[in-house]
Amino acid sequence: MTSLKATTGTQPLDISAVRSALEQLGELEPTQELEVRLLAGGRSNLTFELSSPVRRWILRRPPLGHRLDTAHDMSREVAVQRGLAAGPVPVPRIVFADADADHAGGSYYVMDKIEGTVLRTDADFASVDPGQRRELAHAYIDCLAALHNCDPAALGLGEFGRPAGFLDRQVRRWSRQLAASKSRELPELEDLGLRLAAQVPGDSRAAIVHGDFRFDNMIVTLEQRPAIAGVLDWEMSTLGDPLTDLGLVALFWSGWEGIDNPIAGTPSTHPGYPELDELVDRYAAATGASTAQLRWYSAFAFYKMAVILEGIHVRHLRGETVGAGFDAIGSMVEPLARRGCTTLT
Repeated sequence: MTSLKATTGTQPLDISAVRSALEQLGELEPTQELEVRLLAGGRSNLTFELSSPVRRWILRRPPLGHRLDTAHDMSREVAVQRGLAAGPVPVPRIVFADADADHAGGSYYVMDKIEGTVLRTDADFASVDPGQRRELAHAYIDCLAALHNCDPAALGLGEFGRPAGFLDRQVRRWSRQLAASKSRELPELEDLGLRLAAQVPGDSRAAIVHGDFRFDNMIVTLEQRPAIAGVLDWEMSTLGDPLTDLGLVALFWSGWEGIDNPIAGTPSTHPGYPELDELVDRYAAATGASTAQLRWYSAFAFYKMAVILEGIHVRHLRGETVGAGFDAIGSMVEPLARRGCTTLT
């Protein structure tokens, strides 16, 4: 028997097809119940927990309705996680993937669920024992450094992206996304895009880029010493300039301060977590990377995040979002644009 405890609206998820695949792989017994629950977070791709009496998995599929061009690529997530399974960065095992699934927005995949804690809100960051906070922050930035130190070719990911001209393409891509998805006039955000395009740094070394490396995209364990148990949500991963990931770390570590933000907490506002400069220095020591132009990368992170949130805001206005917390997304776009402009100055 299958119990569906979440709906995906106009593009339903056929749980019977998912169940059949799990049974064929020997992951689920025919007599076992399979329950489905829409998880909190996941404001881009839809994320569900599948539960049997003895096992739990995670299912990922594209969002409903309007989508940003080139985003929500399930095959990309599957490819990079399978490649990284042989590397130093912890990722969930891919159980199976279906690249031609009309019942799931075109494609989906199922992976093992890694048990642990997700830190998303300020209350979550405050709940961590003060004596563990610095070590947890170090584990976080060390995991990013380990990712960027990976040899893509050795992991079968040598053709995963086009590093040459990566930053120019990124700025153009997100400018196109803004033009395709905005619901209103956003002059400061458009100005930020123009200024970023005029100051693009030159090509740097190529690395596997996560694209959204923040605490609520990973599972942590805190029982003994803090550790990163799994890194999730690889939908924007590619080969490119690794400092784009570091710029996003800067945004989520301290850049939200003062912005009403239902998406994520700000670790730097809680005693015991190190300042951003300490993490940047630790990353530079581990990777040998120069962080002299981090200001540009941080401003780009504000730009990219504002464009993403505007796209989510559009889906919410069209009634194409699933879950709570979307009504405040639109109000975050303009403050992010202003902060990006200030950062770039």
